[in-house]
Amino acid sequence: MTSTNVGHENRQEPHQASGHAQKLNWLRAGVLGANDGIVSVAAVVVGVAGATTQIGPILTAGAAAVIGGAVSMGLGEYVSVSSQKDAEESLVAKEKRELQEDPEGELEELTQLYQEQGLSRDTAEKVAVELTEKDALKAHLQMELNIDEDDIVSPWHAAFASMLAFLAGAILPMLTIVLLPHGANIVGTFVATLVALALTGAVGAKLGGSSPVKAGIRVVIGGALALGFTYLVGYLLGASGVA
Repeated sequence: MTSTNVGHENRQEPHQASGHAQKLNWLRAGVLGANDGIVSVAAVVVGVAGATTQIGPILTAGAAAVIGGAVSMGLGEYVSVSSQKDAEESLVAKEKRELQEDPEGELEELTQLYQEQGLSRDTAEKVAVELTEKDALKAHLQMELNIDEDDIVSPWHAAFASMLAFLAGAILPMLTIVLLPHGANIVGTFVATLVALALTGAVGAKLGGSSPVKAGIRVVIGGALALGFTYLVGYLLGASGVA
């Protein structure tokens, strides 16, 4: 009985670790979505502000960038997660079919998988039989594919989460460029954007287990180049009379 319980514990640990990793991946995706909202919208409003001092065109361009970016993020996430969901559902259906057509073969397969985890033949058989009697499909999905049928991600949830993350990041440059007085709004947007990028870059790196300082520096340098380039283009277009 003791060895059987050990088998159960060994099986649960990777599943729990996978669930924890999945949560971290979602958090990191949210941070990256906010990061995209910050830098892309900031680049647009700063570029337009370099061409004109009128708030109308800046606000219009910023609003278009916010809406277009959020929709694009949501659609991209929906398509990506839908593909993942379809693949996982296909694997679940395949496993169900195999359990119906060859239950003995599937039981032997599960037993061998537990043996590969380090259990003896007798213990592996006991674990496989007990889990099969309780929920054969769940046992095979977790052991073979590390999938939980009840945890398959919804594409709609992922799409809305991605859109909200982008919108949360996009709010900052919109507020600074619109609310700060002329002359200070461009500089203020530069500073606020780079500070926010440093924070999101550090948080994303922390969640991913890498160096927050290095990640923050990389993101700040990239953001500064993006803002500087778009401002220069806008300024040159405005000075030439094109804008």
